[in-house]
Amino acid sequence: MTTTTPPVTLDDVRHAAERLWGVAHRTPVLRSRTLDALVGAEVHLKCENFQRGGAFKFRGAYHAASRLSPEQLSRGIAAYSSGNHAQAVALAARELGTTALIVMPEDAPRSKRSATEGYGAEVVTYDRYTGDRVALAETLAIERGLTVVPPYDHPDVIAGQGTAALELLDETGGLDLLIAPVGGGGLIAGSATAVKGLHPRAQVIGVEPDAGDDTLRSLREGRRVSIPVPHTIADGQALQTPGELTFSVNRRLLDGIVLVGDDEIREAMRFAFERLKTVLEPSGATGLAALLTGRAGPLPERVGVILSGGNVDAERFARLCGPDA
Repeated sequence: MTTTTPPVTLDDVRHAAERLWGVAHRTPVLRSRTLDALVGAEVHLKCENFQRGGAFKFRGAYHAASRLSPEQLSRGIAAYSSGNHAQAVALAARELGTTALIVMPEDAPRSKRSATEGYGAEVVTYDRYTGDRVALAETLAIERGLTVVPPYDHPDVIAGQGTAALELLDETGGLDLLIAPVGGGGLIAGSATAVKGLHPRAQVIGVEPDAGDDTLRSLREGRRVSIPVPHTIADGQALQTPGELTFSVNRRLLDGIVLVGDDEIREAMRFAFERLKTVLEPSGATGLAALLTGRAGPLPERVGVILSGGNVDAERFARLCGPDA
């Protein structure tokens, strides 16, 4: 009889938390009586919009980069990202005393590119509808001798992302359900590893924009499938196919995937701004949208939701959430 060793374990997430101690923020957990009454559950919101770099991505990027050899760090690192991982790698490179080259889509939100460059990274752009970001980043990395830190499909990245859920459980104790956004699958894979490792009976549900349902389709078919480039305001979740490692974790640990539409994401952003007094980017609000719409199904008593990021500038926020949206 053979057994398959999972790419990431609870101990890996715990070791990542030790490495991130004093570097990543221990982000706050927000409560709202209004929200509890609306959804009929005790809700704990993990505010990764207050993380360094404005999103959970710093956890995985720094953890992975910090485990590179001194020689690798001396040559520099590279990454490909629509924005949040870009900022995270740029910031991690600065913290570790190295350089970063980031491949970003040319239509990435202006604020995300500006922040990435502000952390000192070099940005190379491509057309997300015709170009291959992975191939471009890998070609540039080979030419310049850089090490690629991928946005999700790497054990060290997954373990780092899982520390958000580990912190949430440390503060709240056991939860009956955790809800988190799904893009490439690193956050939900790391989170599920932490949750199921500590509380095997707890459920973990991922949320995708309805235009970007690659993980849902993949889970239904039992294999990774690709979809056309999604058109959604949730740019951080506009992926075509789940990662190989992340999918291997998620097909084993997830209890389901639900979908939310762009208008529902906007409503969640408005609710967070008006009632919770916090700013979320579209991808950061999908978990809250699933809660508010009831897509997560009948809720158990204690629910955790990861608000994964808040990188949206004032102009885009007003355009998305204003009266004419």
